[in-house]
This record gives sequence, structure tokens and C-alpha cells, in this order.
Amino acid sequence: MAKAFFRLQKFLRRIQFLLFFLTAAYLMAGSLLLLQRTRLVLQQGSRGTPANQALPVPEEMGRVGITEPRALQSPRAGPRLLVGMEALQEPALDQRHSPHWLMSRNSELRQLRRRWFHRLTRDQEPLQTAGLKAMKRTAEHKGTYMGCFTHDSRERTLKGAVFYDLRKMTVGHCQEACAERAYSYAGLAYGAECYCGNTLPAAAAQPQECSSECKGEKGSVCGGVNRLSVYSVEQLRAGARPRRNVIYRGCFRAPENLTDTFPASLIQPNLTVEMCSEFCSKKEFPLAVIRGQECYCGYPTRRFSLREGTDGRRCSGSHNASSAAGGDYCLVYQTPVQDTRCTDRKFLTTKSKVFVALSSFPGAGNTWARHLIEHATGYYTGSYYFDGALYNKGFKGEKDHWRSRRTICVKTHESGKTEIEMFDSAILLIRNPYKSLMAEFNRKYAGHLGYATDRNWKSKEWPDFVNSYASWWASHVLEWLKYGKRLLVVHYEDLKQSLIPKLKEMVEFLNVTVTEDRLLCVENNRDGNFKRSGTKQKNFEPFTQEMKDLINRYILTVDEALKGRNFSGLPREYVPR
Repeated sequence: MAKAFFRLQKFLRRIQFLLFFLTAAYLMAGSLLLLQRTRLVLQQGSRGTPANQALPVPEEMGRVGITEPRALQSPRAGPRLLVGMEALQEPALDQRHSPHWLMSRNSELRQLRRRWFHRLTRDQEPLQTAGLKAMKRTAEHKGTYMGCFTHDSRERTLKGAVFYDLRKMTVGHCQEACAERAYSYAGLAYGAECYCGNTLPAAAAQPQECSSECKGEKGSVCGGVNRLSVYSVEQLRAGARPRRNVIYRGCFRAPENLTDTFPASLIQPNLTVEMCSEFCSKKEFPLAVIRGQECYCGYPTRRFSLREGTDGRRCSGSHNASSAAGGDYCLVYQTPVQDTRCTDRKFLTTKSKVFVALSSFPGAGNTWARHLIEHATGYYTGSYYFDGALYNKGFKGEKDHWRSRRTICVKTHESGKTEIEMFDSAILLIRNPYKSLMAEFNRKYAGHLGYATDRNWKSKEWPDFVNSYASWWASHVLEWLKYGKRLLVVHYEDLKQSLIPKLKEMVEFLNVTVTEDRLLCVENNRDGNFKRSGTKQKNFEPFTQEMKDLINRYILTVDEALKGRNFSGLPREYVPR
């Protein structure tokens, strides 16, 4: 018995030694592999990565909510990292720009864009963390706390402007935003939503019901579920920098019965634009309408749609209310108050049976189209990617899995056969390539709302960018025309010029019924929060003749392909420059 026990003990000791040896060998092999990969990355960083050495990307990574490559900013990573132009084998000149060549090149560029994404991810997080810390340092509570009040997203108690920041919202940020727009009260809900208004909510709630912590400020309360933490910001208005003035909408024929058309009115001798706008803002209406000494407040409606303006001379050719013509015509101004009849949005209550893509080349206005669709239908749009900047500003579908079917459609810039055939139908948004290329270049170097600097445009990055992205613009359309199952082609320029008719087509394609007043509300809020601001160079022409020749050939190829599929060709303004 003792002898058997001794043999067992000896055997276990050998096993223990063997396991120790295998573990040590495993760790050494892992260390060597890590050192080898680190050396490879350093070498690639110093001389660039050849196109024929694309890193393998698991198929699953393209099918989950990954961060969108084009949403990552890095001033050190130019288009040369993205496309590796020197390594792409160029075909013979007579074979270039053909549909077959464009599709082949598109496959190469997709791999290279994904590699660029992986190399930039590690550089993005420190920048975002630093921005959050800066936000926390500047947050201050300056307004007077009025209490906790009930809140209904559909029947809002604060009916002015609304802002979202699902990552960095603070009490001070909301107060300043409302004060800059001349509102009296600022209210916060759900820890991330900011509402402005001029009338204090009537229904008070228990203080403990406002218990949601601000997303960008630990220890501060930003309302709760259906609860508003309300502050008075009147004392901040005097020192606040006005962010948005009253906007002149034009001269229009007055409706037959002004009193029935507009719910609020004022008659004032020596009436001025400022007096009428302030009156309508306090009443929380987005339109101020002036006829002589009469001031009316309301919304765009079927009776007064603002679609057909008239010659400004019929209103005496002046924006001054005292000189506005009485009788048949009136002056119309947009107040700082937001039209809230179409701002409520939600996820689909049941999974959509039809999986719809909103597909476009980057810079073609996809974000703007999503804004229009969400406000017209009342449902969130999804995204194949995850863009934190868009999510933080209220596009809540960004964080929802793109295949959840809880959104009305899904944004994508993908153009591979596999990705296209996943969708049952698609809205294909096309924009003039000259405008698209400039918009995407601006976004890469200055974000969603800024403009690239003169130094960026004059650098070598710009011609490299055009050489690679121009072919992607063409191949994107060609592949969706080839593999898309059911398409609605929408041209950005047509949507901008004829918003209501084109938006109706898009909504009908999505199988949603909307009211005329809701569409008019969308038109009144058409720009959203993603219209570029800042200094824009006038008469700026960044395209050389060589670039124009290249882009024009792509335009003709796409135009011919559209007509071959019985779609209308590209708008005339596209070709050629």
C-alpha cells in the first residue's frame, strides 16, 4: 500500500514539473510574439504600411456597432495612412474609371480604411478624456435653483430650445446655452437633456424625484425620469453672448384671417421687430409675423406654410416693422424658440420587418438626412458604426446595435457586396462629388461643424485625399446599383431645394404616415445642430485641373450607370466643371 502511494506521489510531482515547464514556455512564446508585433508596428509607423499587407479583420468586427473610422480625428494621421497610394497598383490608363476597376479598387480601400481605424483607436481615447476633464473644470452653477418639476417629452413644459449631450452635460452648460438664447429658465432631465423656456412649469414634484446625476459632472443633479431640475437664468442673460439673433424669413402674402391662423397677437404703436420677436419668444412661438402695427405669433401650418415667398418690395423693401405694408402682405421672422411639434422621437415598439439602409458616401449629408427622417417619422435612425459625437448630441440610435431592427433605417457608408445584401432596401443618398469631398475633408480635420485650415488644403494630404476618395465616391454608387435589392435614389441637392416633396418620398419609402404639420415643423427645423459654422473662404477653389478631369470622368461613369438602371441621371450641376 505504501509502495503504491509512493509511486502516485512521484507521478504527481512529474506532472507538476511538466505543467510548470509548459506554462513557462507559453509565457516566453507570448513575450516573443508581443516584441515582434511591437517592432512591426514601429517599422510601419516610420515608413507606412504597404497596401498588400492588409491586417486581417475578423468578419464579426464589420457586423457589430464598431466606432466609425471616419469619426476618429487625429491631426497626425493623414490620408496617406488611410490609402497607401504609393502601393496601390495602377492599371493601364485606358482601363481606369471603368465600373469593374472602380469596384475592385473599392474592395482594396475598404481594407485600408479598416486598418487605419485600428491604428487610430488608441490615439483617440486620451483626447476624449482630456476634453471631459476640461468640461468639468469650466462647469459652474450660476442660476437660481427653482425646484424639481414633472416633465413630459411630448407635452413639454419648457417649450423653447432643446439640447442633448449624453456624455458631457452639466448644469452650467445648460444654463449658459439657454441664457445665450435669451430664455428665462433652464431645465435638465435624464442626466443629459437640456430644455429652455420662458414659463416656469406648473406641476411641482418631490425634490428626491430629481435624482439623475449629470453625465459630465459627478455630484450634480440633472433631473430624473420624467422630472426636470429647473434653474432661473435671467441674471445670466445680461452678460451672456447672444448666440442666435432673430432670422428674417421673408415677405409673404398674409392669410385671410390672421386671428384664426395665429394663436397670439399684439397691437402696438411704433412696433419694431425686436418688440414683436420678444413678445412671441415669451409666448414660446417660433414665428413672429408683422403687418403694420400688428404682431402675430404662431407656427408654419397648411394655412401659412412659408413655401411661397413674394417680392420683398411688396413689404416696402424693408425689415423695419414700421414700414411694413398693411393689408395683403406681412413680414415673417424666426424667433429663437424651437418648433417642438416634431422633436419627440422613440425606438420602434416592434422589430421592423424590412431592414432599410440609409447609404451614402461620407460627406454626402447622411447626418442631415437622419435628422430630417427622425423628426419627420418620430423614430430614431441607427448606424452601422458608433459615432460618439452624434450619440452625445441626441442620435440615440448610434448606440443601439445596428441589426436590432428597432430603428427606422440604418446609416452606412459600406459598399461591399456582403454588406449591401444584408439590407432589404435602401435610400441611396448622392451628393455632388466636389461638395462631398470638401465636406469630408473638413470633417476629418475640423470635426462635424468646422472648416479645415488653409494649411490643410495646401498640404500634400489634400491631393492624396482626392486621388483615393474620388474613386470611392463612384464605386459606392455603382456597387449599390448592382447589389441593392430595392433602391430609392435621392440627390442631396434636390432634397435641399425641394425639402417637403423629397422628404415625403423618403417617408413613404419607409412606410410611415406623417401629418402635413409635422413635415412643416421639420422644414422649420431643417438645419438641426450639425450645420457648419465659422469662417468659410469665399470663392475658394481647391481643385486643380488634373483633379477636375479625374472627378469628371467618375461623374460621367455614375451618370451612365444610373440611367442604365432607369433612374434619372445626376443633376446637371454635377457635370462637368
